[in-house]
Amino acid sequence: MPGDFNDEDLQFAKQIGVNYVNTGTNGGTYETFADIKKRVEAAGLKVSNIGNTNVHNIPEVTLNLPGRDAKIEEYKQYLRNLSRAGIYYTTYAHMGNGIWSSAMGTTRGGAPTRTFHAADAEGHWTTATFKQPLSHGRKFSKEEIWENYSYFIRQVVPVAEETGVRIGIHPDDPPMPELGGVPRCIFGTFAGYVRALEIANSPNVGVCLCCGTWMEGGDLMGKNVFEAARAFAGMGKLWKIHFRNVSSPVPDFTETYVDDGYTDMKKLMRTLVDVDFRGILIADHVPKMVGDRHTGWAFSLGYIRALYDTARA
Repeated sequence: MPGDFNDEDLQFAKQIGVNYVNTGTNGGTYETFADIKKRVEAAGLKVSNIGNTNVHNIPEVTLNLPGRDAKIEEYKQYLRNLSRAGIYYTTYAHMGNGIWSSAMGTTRGGAPTRTFHAADAEGHWTTATFKQPLSHGRKFSKEEIWENYSYFIRQVVPVAEETGVRIGIHPDDPPMPELGGVPRCIFGTFAGYVRALEIANSPNVGVCLCCGTWMEGGDLMGKNVFEAARAFAGMGKLWKIHFRNVSSPVPDFTETYVDDGYTDMKKLMRTLVDVDFRGILIADHVPKMVGDRHTGWAFSLGYIRALYDTARA
């Protein structure tokens, strides 16, 4: 649900038959989280995740820019606030220059949707825009990016373990080898994930597998999305799924309806059932349909529920 969700959004969630909701904030406090939880539970639902864009895709942390330590402290407090509110999962992304996209395109039926073309894409996060060739005025080394991640995660892990909050890390979107002078060498490949999880060395750090992002990477990922799901599940690290589809791998792709991309989503759902996945599964980046904002989500979630029922049968 959007961060400014209303009673109609809650009613919609009930009508499509879900039990849990995800939502987000921009700098939410404990009081914010507690209020969201109270409103959701009053509607007969539960909260699985409340995000905070202030501590998600943090250039200060990823790129060691001024203010890094203050941002790490802000992230630690976010974990404490979640735990105090009784919320024990959060998704984290480690993209120092945001999500990269090109001009809006269209998918089936002329629906507006995100596209990516390596030749003209720009990075975006909240109000910031990042451009080629150097999004931050210089080229960063892979060694720097790894050192910065290690510095962050080693400070965060004790707080995550103390508070009981699990952190599922999202893949780089898109998982290009480099964008704007910043290597995407950690969460842009399966091998990078394995090394990152070893550095964290914590039962509270795992994976938010955005399937669409993984599909965007194609062969660059080292494992396809089916193999990755099985491998992360086998590690006990597969905690959240963004169940979406895209037209093709990089360097060019268009986000599609869940049933209309290059990946067999029936096979993906069978894979998740086969590994006994019990975490959070949401639709994501849903192309807009005619009607209000609920239309596309109703289609996607109805399709997902049908796949899940069929796979279990």
